[in-house]
Amino acid sequence: MNYQVIYQTLDVQTYCHLRVQTGLSPKTEAAAALGLRNSLCCVAVINTANSNEIVGMGRLVGDGACHCQVVDICVLPEHQKKGLGKFIMSKLDAYIQEHIPDSCYVNLIADGEAYRLYEQFGFKEVWPASRGMGYTKK
Repeated sequence: MNYQVIYQTLDVQTYCHLRVQTGLSPKTEAAAALGLRNSLCCVAVINTANSNEIVGMGRLVGDGACHCQVVDICVLPEHQKKGLGKFIMSKLDAYIQEHIPDSCYVNLIADGEAYRLYEQFGFKEVWPASRGMGYTKK
């Protein structure tokens, strides 16, 4: 395989590019810079066959003790269906197992069929006990 998954904070431009190219909502550069700086853990997927281009990412955000959220899991369309999402989640899970206390609530929002990937890492639907909610500040 010509990919490497590593712990690495992305630069703002790469982060914004990956979000837009993979169908995630766009973020301003100011928001991206602050968000990346405040991440608990960042993972990058490097295409070693193409000048070490970053083709995927994932992050863990939160307080690192009581509440954490898995966010920004994405892989550029031309690199999808190669198991890279699973590699990203494996790297984030390794960080969680090593650095996050046992009682921490780790959550995520699964789009479409992505819940099948997350189930492999112990995530379960919380409905009807809880209902995920959110909004985007405008």
